[in-house]
Amino acid sequence: MSGFVAFLSLILGFRANLLKSSFEAFNPKYYSSAKDASGKVTLAALPPVMVKLKAIHDILTQDEIKDILSEESTDVDQEIDFESFLRAYLNLQARATAKGSGSKKSTTSFRSTSFLKATTTTLRHTISESEKASYVTHINNFLKDDAFLSKYLPIDPTTNALFDLAKDGVLLCKLINVAVPGTIDERAINTKQVLNPWERNENHTLCLNSAKAIGCTVVNIGTQDLVEARPHLVVGLISQIIKIQLLADINLKKTPELVELVEDSKDVEELIGLAPEKVLLKWMNFHLKKAGYKKTVTNFSSDLKDGEAYAHLLNALAPEHGTTTTLETKDPTERANLILQQADKLECQRYVTPQDIVEGSPNLNLAFVAQIFQHRNGLTTDNTKISFAEMMTDDAETSREERCFRLWINSLGVDSYVNNLFEDVRTGWVLLEVLDKISPGSVNWKLATKPPIKMPFRKVENCNQVISLGKELNFSLVNVAGNDIVQGNKKLILAFLWQLMRFSMLQLLKNLRFHSQGKEITDADILNWANNKVKKSGRSSEMESFKDKSLSNGTFFLELLSAVEPRVVNWSLVTKGETGEPENDLNSDSKHHVLEPATKGLVRRADVPCSTHRWRRSDL
Repeated sequence: MSGFVAFLSLILGFRANLLKSSFEAFNPKYYSSAKDASGKVTLAALPPVMVKLKAIHDILTQDEIKDILSEESTDVDQEIDFESFLRAYLNLQARATAKGSGSKKSTTSFRSTSFLKATTTTLRHTISESEKASYVTHINNFLKDDAFLSKYLPIDPTTNALFDLAKDGVLLCKLINVAVPGTIDERAINTKQVLNPWERNENHTLCLNSAKAIGCTVVNIGTQDLVEARPHLVVGLISQIIKIQLLADINLKKTPELVELVEDSKDVEELIGLAPEKVLLKWMNFHLKKAGYKKTVTNFSSDLKDGEAYAHLLNALAPEHGTTTTLETKDPTERANLILQQADKLECQRYVTPQDIVEGSPNLNLAFVAQIFQHRNGLTTDNTKISFAEMMTDDAETSREERCFRLWINSLGVDSYVNNLFEDVRTGWVLLEVLDKISPGSVNWKLATKPPIKMPFRKVENCNQVISLGKELNFSLVNVAGNDIVQGNKKLILAFLWQLMRFSMLQLLKNLRFHSQGKEITDADILNWANNKVKKSGRSSEMESFKDKSLSNGTFFLELLSAVEPRVVNWSLVTKGETGEPENDLNSDSKHHVLEPATKGLVRRADVPCSTHRWRRSDL
């Protein structure tokens, strides 16, 4: 089954190639061929280029293309950038498809889609210069020794150098790897001195897919936004990446001492399910209560403005540097300044200025509190409690599967973010969100209860609906009940999620039936397409079925990727993929070489990790 899942992932990512046309316009040679003597591409130059593209030339004439493009602008000398070129192509492709099917409704529906960007806009986005300066300092600190970026660092926070450096995508990819090491195989990043539009687009696609996989929200961010380095979007993405880095250790697995924050095993389960920032607040209030502070801190903004909570916290964590002067000071700005001086003695990086504290900057306060936690958390080293926390660690195989499905769920764009798979699905709410995403309208939200859920039977109701919907989708759920999910039965949760992922992928394939003359695409069709694609490229690999054990070394997937887009695989870096372990033949190099070209080619990274695990039907 693993071969089937991984194979579908690659096909779905490159599904436009099944249509033999969609990716054609992404080849920069077509855009470059439209350039005039000055190196510019104008609106007038597009029709003779567009008419050559397969998805268009059999249906639309050059004059028709000219008329369609003129609907957007009558200025034939208007310059067209690469993004507008691609949008124009997609617009024309849609019109060609509509004309081919004789649908007037479809034809007119695309006229509202503008492919030309307005020269002016009244919409203004502002960014915090203080936040930008703080993030620049972070980047300078953590990437100063990077072989490629060192020549561009340090960045001057008072200029727009950050945005200029972000345009080629290298900086953002490197920053993701700092936040979550190993997310991106850096050999897959295009790092030439000058990148063409295609290569920049690859870097940003790799960046966005990887950012989504580690937990960033990138719903309103596209590759062109990053190519243009739109300040509010770049700063917003960097903010999320840095937040993930700073909160990485705030969980029981990385910091088992956190178990001191709870009283019993029931509370431990609740702690595991908390988001890292909630755990950080719980930790802060734990120490503040011990220090005699009467208030409860509920946020990283207004509750910290007066500086009193910071003063009590630092006095409790570092009594050797404690002072009463901070609390006695009446001026908030002066108190904030004393707080930072006290934090300096702990060698905490300054993510905030006194003004940021007084104004209650939530992002920078969160970063500052996380820094204090990392340098001195003040928690016990009681061996009994720590041993209890360590007992909850999963084995390597379960952890690998948990990560696979967690990344997949987070990549779907559901409202909830999954931090710990087995804990977060126990309310049933996340699974209902996923079901509604892959089978729209299937969930009866009137019968569902949104977390936080205090009454256990409400969780059971949610999970019962999950199981009921699974059966409607023909999942194999013999002797499986909603309470099994509530109780956190890992084997059954993984089995359900595998069927959920498989259903999602098959649904996408079924959507291709229109392009195969109404015939539903079968496993055999996919198998034949893949083998023929590889064979025509001059490669010798072949798979007999989706259970073929030879798939585990990654070679066939690499050859298929290369057949679809020859540029994405660097064969000099590919190994045989032999580890000597029958259950894990796909070594790390081969795995990265399947993941990274696929991710650059628009496959969601979360779709592929399961490919290294061999699922058995008996597990279902």
